[in-house]
Amino acid sequence: MLTSVLVANRGEIARRVFATSRRMGLSTVAVFSDADADSPHVREADAAIRLPGSAPSETYLRGELLIDAAHTSGADAIHPGYGFLSENADFAKAVLDAGLTWIGPPVKAIELMGSKVESKKLMGGAGVPVLAELDAAAVTESDLPVLIKASAGGGGRGMRVVRELAELPGQLQAARREAQSAFGDPTVFCERYLETGRHIEVQVMADRHGTVWAVGERECSIQRRHQKVVEEAPSPLVERTAGMRERLFEAAGLAARAIGYEGAGTVEFLADEQGDFYFLEMNTRLQVEHPVTECTTGLDLVRLQLQVAQGVALPAGPPAPRGHSIEVRLYAEDPAHEWQPQSGTVHRFEIPGTLTEFGLLTEPGVRLDSGIVGGSFVGVHYDPMLAKVISYSDTRAEAARLLASALARAKVHGLATNRDLLVRVLRHPAFLSGDTDTAFFTTHGLDVLSRPLASPESVELSAVAAALADAAGNRRDAKVNAGLPSGWRNLPGEAQLKTFGTGPGATGPDADIEIRYRFTRAGLRVDGHDELSFVSATPELVVLDVPSGTGTVRRHFEVARYSALTCVDSPLGPVTLTRRPRFTDPSAQVAAGSLLAPMPGTVIRVAAQVGDHLTAGQPILWLEAMKMEHTVTAPSAGVLTTLDVTVGQSVDMGVVLAVVDETAAGTAEQTTGPKDGERT
Repeated sequence: MLTSVLVANRGEIARRVFATSRRMGLSTVAVFSDADADSPHVREADAAIRLPGSAPSETYLRGELLIDAAHTSGADAIHPGYGFLSENADFAKAVLDAGLTWIGPPVKAIELMGSKVESKKLMGGAGVPVLAELDAAAVTESDLPVLIKASAGGGGRGMRVVRELAELPGQLQAARREAQSAFGDPTVFCERYLETGRHIEVQVMADRHGTVWAVGERECSIQRRHQKVVEEAPSPLVERTAGMRERLFEAAGLAARAIGYEGAGTVEFLADEQGDFYFLEMNTRLQVEHPVTECTTGLDLVRLQLQVAQGVALPAGPPAPRGHSIEVRLYAEDPAHEWQPQSGTVHRFEIPGTLTEFGLLTEPGVRLDSGIVGGSFVGVHYDPMLAKVISYSDTRAEAARLLASALARAKVHGLATNRDLLVRVLRHPAFLSGDTDTAFFTTHGLDVLSRPLASPESVELSAVAAALADAAGNRRDAKVNAGLPSGWRNLPGEAQLKTFGTGPGATGPDADIEIRYRFTRAGLRVDGHDELSFVSATPELVVLDVPSGTGTVRRHFEVARYSALTCVDSPLGPVTLTRRPRFTDPSAQVAAGSLLAPMPGTVIRVAAQVGDHLTAGQPILWLEAMKMEHTVTAPSAGVLTTLDVTVGQSVDMGVVLAVVDETAAGTAEQTTGPKDGERT
């Protein structure tokens, strides 16, 4: 019998396992890197062990440190979560050799599925349909497009689509680097790439007594960078395709039995619209998207993992599914700017209508599985996922509506996120009709889907509210004439001016909004908004009567201020503004054409040198941050006049990396760096 569980992971998944462990009467142990010292999962555990360093290779990927932490804390079991060492057979064996209980499948099963190359051969032999592997050295034009995949991991890391044969060598190198950084194994392979398809997976659960459950299927077709963004159970495609569920469950059962599986696992398939499917991989661990299966079955999958690890036998079959559940992954990233991850402080984090955190939903509502709380700092060393928000209801339409509403009303202050994108997806007619595939963002236009929820008119109204809240704050804090309106004069005077920058947070403002207002005997007057009526204003809440049709609508705007940042939340859509100073500091200006670091990171490649004539979009350098590579390109044609970084250098967000002089474009013959695009 287990007494104490160490979770060899961080953030949301550690909190998720802790929640079930506490419900089972088990004590909990956290491990943490220096970057995670103030993380919620550290505070919530009964004991916590420091792993010196911040990079995954120094901390969460050091199996010997994790086992030492278990012995030090008195834990008798290790749960690996997902990511890091969760599918590492050597780590699982080391845990068992250390006399600890491994909350996962047998070592042999992990070994067999650990190599995607070998696992496909095994699955093909077991009668599971597979896509053939391609030898990277033998790929020809007729094979294109091809997909490069990391053999040892998932989550979209080490994955590249290649459509031009000349790009293959460079993309192979990039995939190997990313796979090594994320999983400690640079092995990659190629397979035929299907431009559109449906990503369908089956949750399996097995015990050591020979019982294997196909618990239910999930659809995870909406993806970015080959990483899932929206997941749901059951699958709309499977629901409407006769016999597909039975065939999927049979294939998943064959896969699990072929390797003597125990515990929770997921068999993933790529399907077409006709219901034909091919084995992709088997994840020998808990999945990020497991909550949608929990909501539609009433099962606590972590509880079952812990029970199976102690030898408990499963019942003959799983419970019948019920209703529909949808999960979205809320990321600190900017979809409109190539999914750039964000780092910094999340000042406020609230999801309204949340019925449970890390728990089962038994009635229509919203569940939150979050790795952060208000005040948490999001660093550059790990995945930028902030939370998973999950809805459950009797019908798919209501589940989508519940989730979209909760996200639209959420207060997420401090960082740009993909929240608006998620809401637009959940409300999109194609999604609501179940017409989704892996090309969803391309088909329906990422530029359209990533638009802010607030219209330009709503942004301006929010800026008016921000200006009035700011003025109310000034009045409240005034030492003299307390209570008089800001800008009050006995005689008519000039309007008060507040200037705000709008835009996606860390990536910089898109425009400025000037709000000119004055308080008169007749009330508030805002230039350009003659019919707007002022009701009340405090530093935190502004109430306005807004013209609408032949009448007015009363609108409430909640306002929160953090240093230069102002966040306005209302039913018209969330708006983030940057307060502009009245006077600009000349030392803060940067030269025209300057390329600023979009995030903290490390320079891993440089593909140009000072004096090169560049074309618009030509890569200049690559940054590694949050376990992904990010390309910095020339914004326009011009000459590279400044390059202030070298390979291996760490940079902070906002520093000048390079300067491209657009005025010099075309003055000389274009030159480029080496064909391999790399200088060291």
